Amino acid sequence: MRSLTARISLAGRLVPGILILLVLLSACLSAPPTGNSPTDLPPELAPTGAENSATTHTPTPFQPITATPTEPAPPAPTPTATASPAPTPQQAIWLASYLPAALQESFKPPQGYGLVDEEQNALLRLQVGDQNAVSRWVYALVAPFSTIPDEVSLQDLRRSWRGEASGPFAGKPILVDERTQGVFSAWWGEPSDGAVRVLDAGRLLERAWEDQPAWAIIPFEALEPRWVVLKVDGQTPLAKDLDLQAYPLTVPFSLQGDANVIAGLSQIDNSDKPGTFGLPATNRDPGKLTTVAMTGVTALVRATAFTMRRNGVLYPDQDVREILRQADIAHVSNEIPFTPDCPPPNPQQADLRFCSDPAYMALLEDIGTDVVELTGDHFGDWGPEAMLYTLGLYDDAGWVYYGGGKDRNDARAARTLEHNGNRIAFIGCNGKGGGYATASESQPGAVACDFDWMTREISRLTEEGYLVIATFQHFEYYTYYAQPDQVRDFRRLAEAGAAIVSGSQAHQPQGMEFFDGTFIHYGLGNLFFDQYQFCTDFACDDGFIDRHVFYDGRYISTELLPIKFIDFARPRPMTQDERVQLLQKVFFASGW
Repeated sequence: MRSLTARISLAGRLVPGILILLVLLSACLSAPPTGNSPTDLPPELAPTGAENSATTHTPTPFQPITATPTEPAPPAPTPTATASPAPTPQQAIWLASYLPAALQESFKPPQGYGLVDEEQNALLRLQVGDQNAVSRWVYALVAPFSTIPDEVSLQDLRRSWRGEASGPFAGKPILVDERTQGVFSAWWGEPSDGAVRVLDAGRLLERAWEDQPAWAIIPFEALEPRWVVLKVDGQTPLAKDLDLQAYPLTVPFSLQGDANVIAGLSQIDNSDKPGTFGLPATNRDPGKLTTVAMTGVTALVRATAFTMRRNGVLYPDQDVREILRQADIAHVSNEIPFTPDCPPPNPQQADLRFCSDPAYMALLEDIGTDVVELTGDHFGDWGPEAMLYTLGLYDDAGWVYYGGGKDRNDARAARTLEHNGNRIAFIGCNGKGGGYATASESQPGAVACDFDWMTREISRLTEEGYLVIATFQHFEYYTYYAQPDQVRDFRRLAEAGAAIVSGSQAHQPQGMEFFDGTFIHYGLGNLFFDQYQFCTDFACDDGFIDRHVFYDGRYISTELLPIKFIDFARPRPMTQDERVQLLQKVFFASGW
């Protein structure tokens, strides 16, 4: 104690007694232990848990004790959810803002990668480009359906994009939506001022019809019947055998960036959807495409049959065969019954009671017939036996028939087909009735129109997901203009929900319209019939094959394929000048 007092005195002053006692107490509590093992510590200071080891414990001198050794340690804080850290540039992917919505929405980043908004912050980029292409998007060059030019060269299209007046739409801006502008700006370069007009996607069609002539570029999935699809360098995206890489309006989208990283990712694609990282390989799957070729009057009689006897049964179709055979479903409206008792054809036959030699079935087989319409006026010309014989030939050939049948119920029943996922129904009737429509409860024949029943059936089929094609044998008018009774009846089936209403009765082409979303063609003209140079202004020399296109359960387009007769039996595709002249007449009669 004396030594301690002496040391304190040397500090410069004498410490009062009570203070000396406090200092002594503090010194005692802080004194180091005499041993090196934790077991040498008093029990109340021995370490616990992870500290209870052979490590020497050396308390800091004069460190105050803030809790007694017997107090429990404070609980660890409860973990809280935190947002995942933003991807670093080493694991980030940038998606170009112009990508088609289906691409953006379907993209699934590989494990460990995330998306960033800024291109400069990304290691990889999904954008237009032909290296490491992961998807190819098909676009269509389109115009209002009433447009007569049907083809544009890629050179003229790209010149127009650059602001150079070129081609059939010279000086007209190309209509696009915002994403399509971004895509083609990245693919072709920025368009010149005024060369392109950007509109909301939902306004493109309306504006094009208002500002005719007009043209637009749209994605394939945006096609609908009021557009006509223009060929580019002779190619159309409606073709079943389209070569995606050769078609001028296919745009590749690619994953760009470090080649080694991309190569590695391609081995670990963990997406659970088709394609790379969930991306669709394209927006145009030929496995979802169906084409239907609709035709007008076929009557293998009189001068047509006589020409077939002289030049061969297949003579009439040699110039249109491939058009019809290329369709997935080929329709023929054959008005005439076959019978083994049919007399040899007489090109000067005066009466209108017709039949056909069964050998002429070979012509219908050669054009690839799938569906036969029996609404025609002359199906009952040779009596019940010939009609039943004819139906047997169609059954043996595996063809579907409708609009006529073994009795009324058979004749008025809709026939349904499914192809590439597209559900299509055919229904038809004879609008004249009377002796032209002989189908009854016990007799075969064409069926008279029962509009109440037909509209109910069309509504039912539409609700079940069928795309309905309704056809007529109506009154024949030798005029391009649809007549009031035609308009009334055709529109009635359109209002019921038919996708297409087509007139099979006309011997010359008639007008068309879009009504309540339905394409109506009031008359297609003849396919095989002997009215060559018969009508005023030779109007019966002309006709149409309508090729309707369905995709993924939707009706998306119609191609008008004009034909011209060169004699009493044989039509051929029109020349370009002939096509222009016919469309001018028909579109004018349509009010376009």
